[in-house]
Amino acid sequence: MSTGSDTYVLDTNVFVGYVRDTSYSRHIDQQHAPLERNNIALVSAVTKGELHSLAYQFDWGTRKKEELQYKLDSVSVVPLQSGDLIGHYAEIDAYSQNALPGREMDESDRNMGKNDVWIAATASVVGATLITTDDDFDHLDGEFLNRIYVDPDAEYDL
Repeated sequence: MSTGSDTYVLDTNVFVGYVRDTSYSRHIDQQHAPLERNNIALVSAVTKGELHSLAYQFDWGTRKKEELQYKLDSVSVVPLQSGDLIGHYAEIDAYSQNALPGREMDESDRNMGKNDVWIAATASVVGATLITTDDDFDHLDGEFLNRIYVDPDAEYDL
């Protein structure tokens, strides 16, 4: 478990795990404690929009919507106009398509969902570690951001 003060951006799938009370969300809390007082937990405005859309799509009932709102109330939302977020978005998107001059990847292009690019840009611009269960961010780890990947299908000892 983290003992210092860390700043995290939580990906959409982390919040879905919290609402569903998954073993991977409990593992995230146990190992990294992003929502604890000594840490700073952030979320992209894009994630907030995705989560409200998913609540409709998954037909979440009152209890799950309340749990979602409770978790969202415990984090700060980073608006899209923060810092040079648009510049970071452009660089990450171009890099992922192997089209950023002077920063070619050692692998083929990576097609990322545009919302994921916004979330990555958010973590990058605020200098936070992204916590995700999505491997679409792997190629950005160490290049534009630090990423903690949590396998949503793994068995965790809690």
